[in-house]
Parts: sequence; structure tokens; C-alpha cells
Amino acid sequence: MDYIIIGAGPAGVIAAETLRKCDASGAITLIGGEAEAPYSRMAIPYLLAEDVAEEGTHLRHGENHYGGLDITIRQDRVSSISPGDNSVSLDGGDTLKYDRLLIATGARATRPPIPGLDLDGIESCWTLDDSRRIAAAATSGSNVVLMGAGFIGCIVLEALSARGVNLTVVEMEDRMLPRMMDDVGGDMIKRWCESKGVTVLTGTKVTGIEAANGSYKLALDGGASLDADLVVCATGVAPYLDFLEGSGVETDHGILVDNHLETNVAGIYAAGDVAQGPDFSTGEREVHAIQPTASAHGRIAALNMAGQATDYEGSLAMNVLNTLGLVSSSYGLWMGVDGGDRAVVSDEGGFKYLRLEFDGDVIVGALALGLTQHVGVLRGLIQTKVHLGPWKDKLMANPHLIMDAYLAQTQNSA
Repeated sequence: MDYIIIGAGPAGVIAAETLRKCDASGAITLIGGEAEAPYSRMAIPYLLAEDVAEEGTHLRHGENHYGGLDITIRQDRVSSISPGDNSVSLDGGDTLKYDRLLIATGARATRPPIPGLDLDGIESCWTLDDSRRIAAAATSGSNVVLMGAGFIGCIVLEALSARGVNLTVVEMEDRMLPRMMDDVGGDMIKRWCESKGVTVLTGTKVTGIEAANGSYKLALDGGASLDADLVVCATGVAPYLDFLEGSGVETDHGILVDNHLETNVAGIYAAGDVAQGPDFSTGEREVHAIQPTASAHGRIAALNMAGQATDYEGSLAMNVLNTLGLVSSSYGLWMGVDGGDRAVVSDEGGFKYLRLEFDGDVIVGALALGLTQHVGVLRGLIQTKVHLGPWKDKLMANPHLIMDAYLAQTQNSA
């Protein structure tokens, strides 16, 4: 059996390792589009903050990890796939045959159509090459503008702040982390960042960028402007799908997959940030661009590729973030459901916030800010769909009793 995996991130690496466990003799080729050892993009901010060296971003650290598993690494980009003859074509000119194919190409950084955003020196923070250029420019005391205060933007914010730059964050939405936090949580995070010396401009758009004597001038809506030595764009990502044109593989926001993570084309699977698969909370197909989902996708897809039929129960939308020491998390349907109940407790001065969302007597979503204890319990309650019974009323009165509710209901179930 010839297995090809396109993409050398967490989903691809875990899939390759899982395939080897399931099939001792099959040929496994892992294709990475960068001239790097397989690495985690989520480790790049730690590299920028100088918490780890480049080796610390690598997914595996053994002397000959992949060779020891007889996994072939190819550093090239796939230009197209041809399901008709089970082949993939590489930019370098080679054509490879497969029996089973996994597409785990992840996502690519995107930029809004702003004049000047394509100038040399305007950086994304998505690859190791990006991080090297940012590290060279983001020196202590330099003026840095970060465009975007979503999940990725706030991870980059943490790294840039650690480098001692004068940092200004520009976010076009009315709050930080608009897809992870509500107004209360987003405002708390903004005030926290400002208390740490970061300037945060929400509800603000960059309308143009010009180069000026080795630096940049950013025009803002409303007539104001910013000067910067470095501009980092963290305005979003999108699944990497360009090479699929003409392949017949169905896509929407990402590559559409079933509960075996197989596409509409037999023998072709997708995993990770590129896959639009089952959502645990809704049953719909969604793209969940988070590393836990990528890891689970890689394992489940590989089992199915190797002939071990395994259902995927769906990924839970979740994010956990540390922003300059303030930990925030969101799980599931944190925005609530029609007809559901909500319990909230807030200490805005102490930067603490907890919001629980109920569907009947089941917790279906939660937000937490400044609360690191028991956030795993929140996730557990949501994923197990525990019926809380009388404990729902207790949590409505005091959401901090989540551990008590969890222990009571799990002990009752036992």
C-alpha cells in the first residue's frame, strides 16, 4: 500500500506515525511545502519570544525519527492531484503514485485588500521564515504595529511584547478576540493589554500603508495615522486549497469530509485546518483551525486509510489563550442557543469572568477569563453532555460551582 500525506504539520505527522503503527510494510511519503523539518506553527510565537530555539518548534526531536519509522520526507509543493490515475504532481517535476492520499495542507495567511499591504517588509507571522524576518526587525524600542487582534493576533501580541517593542494593535472589529469572546471578555482583555503598556485600537481600520524612509506610515479611518518600523499582519487565515482545481474534490470553506474524514473521492482524505468536518456541538461540517482538532483528525484519518473503520465524533470549538498573563478560554456554543439559559459572574476590576450557556440542563458552551482552575471540567461537561438536573439551578445561582456539579453528576453516573 502506498500512502501519501500532503502537509507536514501536526495532522500530517500524526497521520504518518499512526499509519506506520497500523501498516508495518506500507510505503509512507510525507510531503512538506517548506524547506524545514516538520514543525508546529503554534510554536512560532515562543520562538519570537525567545522561549525556545528553532529546534523547539519541531514536532519531533529524535536523531532519525522519521527514517527510523521508514517514513520518507519530501520537501516540495504539490501543484495538482489526479484522482483518475491516483497521482500527485510536484512543483519540482516529479509525479508520485498513491493508493491512499491524505490532504493536510493546513491554512495560509490572508490579507485584506488594503493599498500598500503588499510592500516589502510588511510581514505575516505564519512560517519560520516569517519569524526570522520579524525577529530581525522587532528589536527593543522599535515601533511595531500589529494588524489584527483575533486568536492568532493575540498570540503574536504576546511574543512581540516579550521583545520589548513599542506595540500598537489595530483591530477593525469592536473588541479583541471577536470570534472567541463576547463584549465583556473582549473589553477586559483590551484593558488588561493597555495596563501592560500596549496601545489597542479597536473599531479601527487601516486604510493604506506607505513606505517612508525605511519605515511605514499607516493611514487609519477617521484621519489619524501611525508610524511603524515594522508592520505585522495577523488578519486571518484560510484553508490552503489552490492545488485542488480540477481534481473533483468537493470544497466549501475547506475540504468537505465525512465522519471517516474521507472526501467525496474514494481513497482521498483530509485532516486539520484544511478539512471541513463534523462539528461536535452542531453536527454541521465546520473548519476548526486548532491544533487539538488537527491532531485528532490525523489519527482518525490514518486509521481509516489503513482499513480500520473509525468514526470521528466531531471537533469541539475551543480556544485557550494567554495574553500577557491573562488566561482566556472559550468552548462550544459560547454564544448560546435559542431558548437556552445563561449564567454569568463577572469581576471586571479583578479581570475575572465566567459565562455558562445551557440547552435545557446541559452545558453547551462557556467563556472563562482570569480563571485557570477547572477549565478542563468545563470542557468535560460540554463534551460528555452531562444532564445536570438540580445542579443546573445551583450553577445558575453560582457558576463557580462547576467542579461540585461535575463531581456530583459523574459520581451519580458511576
